[in-house]
Amino acid sequence: MTLSIRNQLPGTVTAVTLGEAMASVKVRLDGGQEITAAITADAVKDLGLAEGSSVKALVKSTEVALATGPVTGISIRNQLPGSVTDVATGGAMGSVKVSVQGGELTAAITKDAVEDLGLNAGTSVVALIKSTEISLSAA
Repeated sequence: MTLSIRNQLPGTVTAVTLGEAMASVKVRLDGGQEITAAITADAVKDLGLAEGSSVKALVKSTEVALATGPVTGISIRNQLPGSVTDVATGGAMGSVKVSVQGGELTAAITKDAVEDLGLNAGTSVVALIKSTEISLSAA
């Protein structure tokens, strides 16, 4: 199967907390970072996820926000430090490629945000991804 989701980060499940409808799944990415995905309990069962399962974290480019440093005081726990490798902008939107330890992400953000943050190749950034915006697939 081919997906349009370019952001596919390999990792290993470190913990699964099941609720009635939803589950919290912690994943250690191959680059060493830890992220959390909030997925349905049915998805955990369908994928057979358990501690030690190999997975890919899937994140749509439009769900990756960028900051120029760590952000405190917000509920977004998934903060992956990296650096910009490429920026392409159009009339309204920009595509920003970010190298993170163990992989690469693409963020689709507004052209205004690219300019306001002064994003260029080499700029240090932090990718911010809400847990509810991360899907998991069996590796």
